[in-house]
Amino acid sequence: MLEPSISRPAGDLPIGMERLVVLSRHKALGMTVLFLVALRLAWRLYSPAPAPPADLSALPKRLAQGTHALLYALLLVMPIVGWVSSSASNLTVTWFGVFEFPNLVGPDPDLAELAKPAHGSLAWLLAGVLIVHVSAALWHHAVRRDEVLRRMLPFGRRPSRKTSA
Repeated sequence: MLEPSISRPAGDLPIGMERLVVLSRHKALGMTVLFLVALRLAWRLYSPAPAPPADLSALPKRLAQGTHALLYALLLVMPIVGWVSSSASNLTVTWFGVFEFPNLVGPDPDLAELAKPAHGSLAWLLAGVLIVHVSAALWHHAVRRDEVLRRMLPFGRRPSRKTSA
């Protein structure tokens, strides 16, 4: 059995059932990410992100804001570009076989040939931004010894909130 390539979910798999299953799961996971990121952004409108540490200078604050914006943008755009690629390739995207998403565009081989490498490039960019994000969280934890990483974790210790008496 051939190992899937990092740049393509089905890698060098021959056309057949295994390739179809891998691509179908990849697309379903991508659409799940799109839905969850949309929910996360809706939640952010209701509940804004906590303020950065007060003693952090302006440059790291701006870098954090830019990195977060880029992460959200990539997590929205990347699945949409993949969806466009599938639609332009005349391949319907399904969610784990439960239902089909409508095609965003009609069959268009030229658009498909543009969207496929764009989707792969976005994946590499996302990987790079994710490495920066994780590195910054670890820097906060190990070097600055502040609560930023713990705030990010679902069950991490939250900083105590001071209440007025």
